[in-house]
Amino acid sequence: MLINRSRIRTFAGASLLVTAAMFATACQSDEDTSSGSSDSSASAEATTGADTGKDNASGSEAGSSDGKDKGSQDGSGADTGNGERGKVGQACGANDISWSTRSETQAGGYILVIAKAKPGITCTLPAALPTVAFGSDGTEAGPAEQAVGPAITLGKGTTAYAGVNPKTTKENGGKELDSIIVGIGDEDPNPVSLPVGTITVDEPIVTNWHTSAADAVPFGGTDQ
Repeated sequence: MLINRSRIRTFAGASLLVTAAMFATACQSDEDTSSGSSDSSASAEATTGADTGKDNASGSEAGSSDGKDKGSQDGSGADTGNGERGKVGQACGANDISWSTRSETQAGGYILVIAKAKPGITCTLPAALPTVAFGSDGTEAGPAEQAVGPAITLGKGTTAYAGVNPKTTKENGGKELDSIIVGIGDEDPNPVSLPVGTITVDEPIVTNWHTSAADAVPFGGTDQ
């Protein structure tokens, strides 16, 4: 009986050891599985984040490209002469316009200023008096009309005219010049000098912009 009991205890102990070993192995397996699952999740999240970053980068590049393309389209128009291209729908500057002048005999003689938008440009002359200056002393033409006219959009065959009377006094005297300086308002950064032949300047006046040359006759003046 003692031998049998000893064998029973030995077998029981061995069984406990085997059970403990199996339990430890199972726990280790669970930990490995849990660790593998966590690593897989982390890897999936990292991949998703990387893909999202790529998508965002692609979106940024597309937006940048779209902005560049749109900017290029908005800048289409004619060469303004300074390396840039005029934009459609802008307010006119002197360098957006093809200028010419001619002498007229009506109203004692005056200069007709003719303004056409350059090819590819549509721009607006403001409802304001043209800026016309004479010489380097800052002499400017005063208004020949009591009120300013409407704004005029140049382009598509539209031409604007303004009449300049360089001398409105009857007395002798004045300064002699052979050109006038024209700008679109006092703040125009690119006024142009237009040849007009020899003229005598004394209290000059200028009309508003008109779409008909017949309306751009500078009647009036201090002595008329």
